[in-house]
Amino acid sequence: MESVPAGEVDHEVGRQAKEFLGEGYDKIAAFGDALAAEGVLRGLIGPRELPRLWERHLLNSASLLPFLPAAGTVVDVGSGAGLPGLVIACARPDLEVVLVEPMERRATWLREMAQLLELDAVTVVQRRAEEVHGELEADVVTARAVAPLDRLMTWCFPLVRVGGSLLAMKGSRAQDEVDAAASLIERLGGAPAELLRAETIAGVEPTGLVRVVRVRPAPPARKPKRPRRR
Repeated sequence: MESVPAGEVDHEVGRQAKEFLGEGYDKIAAFGDALAAEGVLRGLIGPRELPRLWERHLLNSASLLPFLPAAGTVVDVGSGAGLPGLVIACARPDLEVVLVEPMERRATWLREMAQLLELDAVTVVQRRAEEVHGELEADVVTARAVAPLDRLMTWCFPLVRVGGSLLAMKGSRAQDEVDAAASLIERLGGAPAELLRAETIAGVEPTGLVRVVRVRPAPPARKPKRPRRR
């Protein structure tokens, strides 16, 4: 697919995107316009990303939509510019969406966008994922370009309720990451990881997803051993 200038959408891309995104298209397009106007200046995206904003970022984020629950809570860890969290919130206003982002300038941007786009079901939490263990519980936790899968499991999986899932957007090394994290996944109460292809519209490369479903509660934390008295 040929790239188009920032803020512009190729006619055919726009037609297919509207069909794929449905009622969420207008708000996602408005979010894309804001990101094109301010994203580089505010350090949210690099200048080379502007011409491919739709295909590489907005539609890439939207590829998660078919894997979301019919209702419930989505926690997006390391939301950054709002990819995929704000895209999910625009397309699915019926879901409660919590954006977890530790950096103040990014959290400020997320709050501004939630207000601009009138996303009433969005909450921005300016903390690290591991700092909200025991406070947040989600049907789905999402993560895009945050960390290798083993670290994501440690940070994100404690936020997933039983029956819920972690959706991690991954590239060509996904299988290697799954293999490396297999024992940890089992130990933390997850089913074997699934590698999925998430598609959007013709001409846009499918997104690689790793899905890990929680099948049992997390094991209790081990108490440190006390030294023996002599």
